Amino acid sequence: MRRRDFLALGAGSALGVLAAPAVQAQQKKFSGVTLRINGYGGNYDKALIQGVAKPLEESTGLKIEYIPSSTSADLAKLISNKGNPHIDLFMADSPLMPQAIAGGILEGITASDAPNLSRVLSGFREFGDYGAPFSVASIVPVYNSNTIKQALTSFSDIARPDLRGKVSTMPANAYTGWMVLLALAEGNGGSLANMEPAFKIIAAAKENIVATPPSSVSQLQAFTQGEAEAGTLWEGRAYEARKSGIPLETVIAREGIYAVTSYTNIVHGCRNREAALAYINQLLSDQGMLSVPKALRYGPTTDVALGELAADILINSRERAALKKPIDWKSFMEQGPALGERMTKELRG
Repeated sequence: MRRRDFLALGAGSALGVLAAPAVQAQQKKFSGVTLRINGYGGNYDKALIQGVAKPLEESTGLKIEYIPSSTSADLAKLISNKGNPHIDLFMADSPLMPQAIAGGILEGITASDAPNLSRVLSGFREFGDYGAPFSVASIVPVYNSNTIKQALTSFSDIARPDLRGKVSTMPANAYTGWMVLLALAEGNGGSLANMEPAFKIIAAAKENIVATPPSSVSQLQAFTQGEAEAGTLWEGRAYEARKSGIPLETVIAREGIYAVTSYTNIVHGCRNREAALAYINQLLSDQGMLSVPKALRYGPTTDVALGELAADILINSRERAALKKPIDWKSFMEQGPALGERMTKELRG
């Protein structure tokens, strides 16, 4: 082989080695694409970054930017700036979904768009083709097993005479408190159209209730600091209490499971719909679906195997999922403020 032929061959080989990373980068479908999504903040966003965003970036080049904010504020901004959205994907819980749908800011999606939608369990797609449900959080009766010897079995137990001065429950000015009211009504012969049974229980529990903290953090503190020994709480917060050494037991109430589902939606005007669908498909994959249960012990919405996590998660099977009570979220949210006012009135007596 002549020297110049050898040098040419060597140069070509070197260029091939140098070009390989660039070729690999080009093969990543969404290299250079960044999508924005509203965040829930803290460990929730960290869980989604680890289980959804990072794997997706590694496999496709797609970058996801989480922007912690108030979900209600983001919803209002999307509606007021329809057609020019500040985010591409919108996370929202069940109570806010009707307003988002009515506001015309969401795109419908089906399993033909994101195949993993076919794995979602019955009852979790509450709004037809709108939204990809990826996490379910339940409000449950709880009690400290060290100090409360008779276990709670229902939401109505907050009115038990032995719990005088020991109960913390959800606040009257938020949908969490309204959900407790709905559980009390439906568990005692009422309904969303007849809430009187709930207010009878609240009136009977007035001397028991020492706190209606405004946030889930302060609700947890009421139990961990000994201010309350029984009441209602998010299941994930009860797990945090147990992890810190407080034996706060969660109850599968006789009324059923009252829960909200978290959805990820594609926003009208999203900068790259195909990339947004890839995000949703990864979110509903086994890796994505396990991210929130691993971090916070809230339940999945698909048939993913939970393994050892199942013991700490309330909705951990198809059978448990079947206990989740259906709620007409549109009517519920329309009535909510009036329900809260009535609850406040009953507690003040």
